Amino acid sequence: MPQLSPLNWILLFILFWAAVLSVSIIIWWSSKIMFSSKSSVYINLGKENKWNW
Repeated sequence: MPQLSPLNWILLFILFWAAVLSVSIIIWWSSKIMFSSKSSVYINLGKENKWNW
């Protein structure tokens, strides 16, 4: 382990958890957008089947 000052260790700790949190938020947001787009596609398909061809 390199010899860093305690302030640098605290900053590295905060940076690490900020990166982990941001990646998890991005994954959650992308899955939320994917699920909402899938449900809207199904709703649009149901609306488009009104025509009697």
